[in-house]
Amino acid sequence: MMALLKSEWLKTKRTPLRPLVAVLPLLYATLILWYFSRWDITPERQLSLFMAFFKGWTILVIPVGIGVAAGYMGHQEESAGVFRGLLGNHRPRSHLYFGKLIILLLLFTAATLAATSSLILGFQLMMDVLIAWPVFLMATLMAWVGSLPLLTLHYWVGYAWGFGPSIGIGGLGLLIAALMATGIGDTLWTYIPWAWPVRLSLLAGAYLTYLPGMDVPPDVIASGTILRETLKGVCAASLTFFILLIGGAKWFRRWEGRKGEF
Repeated sequence: MMALLKSEWLKTKRTPLRPLVAVLPLLYATLILWYFSRWDITPERQLSLFMAFFKGWTILVIPVGIGVAAGYMGHQEESAGVFRGLLGNHRPRSHLYFGKLIILLLLFTAATLAATSSLILGFQLMMDVLIAWPVFLMATLMAWVGSLPLLTLHYWVGYAWGFGPSIGIGGLGLLIAALMATGIGDTLWTYIPWAWPVRLSLLAGAYLTYLPGMDVPPDVIASGTILRETLKGVCAASLTFFILLIGGAKWFRRWEGRKGEF
């Protein structure tokens, strides 16, 4: 399996994927840092910083970024002899399926961690402000968990339908995520995959409302609402991820190219 992962990693060389993962998170964190550098980052303002950072990342970057990355991986194999190199590979189909998915997952994980880490370090080094990094890292983990079903879905779509549909679904996902981040999604978000990254990450931000000097935490924390909502979202995302993972692996075993049966 390690040899396969190494081979799949080498395929990303001289492609847009590596520069995208290396540059986009840094540019995004720098933009947020520049915008908020005009004010003092007080405990109250940290919540605004948190909301801006994670809403932008989970609504704009994640749906479109995953659509582009997953679609491009399928397009790369299609360009290499109309999937002949993939379909004619002597390795087990399940290994090929999981090998590519793991590389996609690693690229996404690296990008998400890089964005959050750049933001935290940027405020510490450039403004000497230590933001509440445990909350930011927890929100990053929640965004990652919520994105797992989207990764497997777009990976499947990228091979079954192509680069364009993967990007198109990502664009549609952007609109859905934006709607689910409003009051419209309060009762629906646990059933909508594109809502999981944004909603789960923003739930962690509630802990930033527990400000110094408060004798007791806000009711939304003390009542257990945040924990219950988080568990609901994590369970929904995890169950959907495993369903898509198993379904995609079974489909891939009998897939014979773009004209094969979906």
